[in-house]
Amino acid sequence: MAELADVFRLHGPAYLDKYGKNILPSHRRVMWDVLACRTEVMDGHVYRCPQCLQDRYVYHSCKNRHCPKCQNDQADLWLAKQQRLLLPVTYFMVTFTLPAEFRSVVRSHQKDLYNLMFRASSAALQKLAQDPRHIGGALGMLGVLQTWKRDLGYHPHIHYIIPGGGLRADGLWRSSKNDYLVPEKALTIIYRAKIRDGLKALKLYDRIPEAIWKTNWCVDIEPVASGQEALKYLTPYIFRVAISNRNILAVDTKTVTFRYRDAKTGQYVPLTLPAGQFIGRFLQHVLPKGFQKVRTYGLYHPKQRRELKLVKEQLRPKDCKTTVEALPTSTPVKAPPVRFICPCCHVDMIRIGKVINKRGPPLSW
Repeated sequence: MAELADVFRLHGPAYLDKYGKNILPSHRRVMWDVLACRTEVMDGHVYRCPQCLQDRYVYHSCKNRHCPKCQNDQADLWLAKQQRLLLPVTYFMVTFTLPAEFRSVVRSHQKDLYNLMFRASSAALQKLAQDPRHIGGALGMLGVLQTWKRDLGYHPHIHYIIPGGGLRADGLWRSSKNDYLVPEKALTIIYRAKIRDGLKALKLYDRIPEAIWKTNWCVDIEPVASGQEALKYLTPYIFRVAISNRNILAVDTKTVTFRYRDAKTGQYVPLTLPAGQFIGRFLQHVLPKGFQKVRTYGLYHPKQRRELKLVKEQLRPKDCKTTVEALPTSTPVKAPPVRFICPCCHVDMIRIGKVINKRGPPLSW
């Protein structure tokens, strides 16, 4: 089966030769890591079967967050930790986008404008939520940035999951309606204004056509039942990369063919692109170094664990005598130890040593 590493191995040198110094160091790093991941280029360990004495070499993962081999194992751990933060209320999914005319500017100033999207959207939500006509309190928000469309096109947007209600200044919880959080139109206007002000501060306002500020922007608010359902929907966005290996169908000397799910029909559609164009589409979704794509605000911020626990106490059924469990701290949840089973004897293999390799580029770049 074809993999992203195969694309980089076959077409990476030509792509690097063509674009040279214009390629960002972070893009080069992703290409290197994807090629090296779980190969002899990386260090690793040797495991031996205690019965048949067969050896198995296990090489380290690259742990790059854009590598399709390295992200899936983290999803279950993250989901288990976040489930302990859920409240017994209706949840909402709120999505903020930008008009298509922004995309070239955002792509050229990713770190600044992704940060601006987070600031503008979270502040607009909290401002409306504080209005006593709506909730009159502070929300809890978990936001995730996504930059791709299904066909690897560029489309930066932010998804939030939000419990229906907020914590008032007097320390009491006020629930929202089951099908209404805050007004979409007012939220869109505030969000648009904050984006405009942020662009002026960044001296990028003149890069955007003036007519954009008079158009209707898209902000979507949808109830999504329980927090469990909301988290299950959001988790793939956190750990999924722009394309998974299973969706790469073929790689030849000129093109790459991959599939994506059509939003209207729900069916998979094949798409063939010149190899250089495919690589460019993938690399445009590489986030700036150190950029935090998952952010929490209000009650879901780690510094608000005490307030979140008080809300849980308030929402606990009156006839329930159990105490609210301690909320998770910032200590990471550890994954269970990895086991390797001998394919012949079906017993656990034992680690007997390390593999130390010289770290060199997988290609002569």
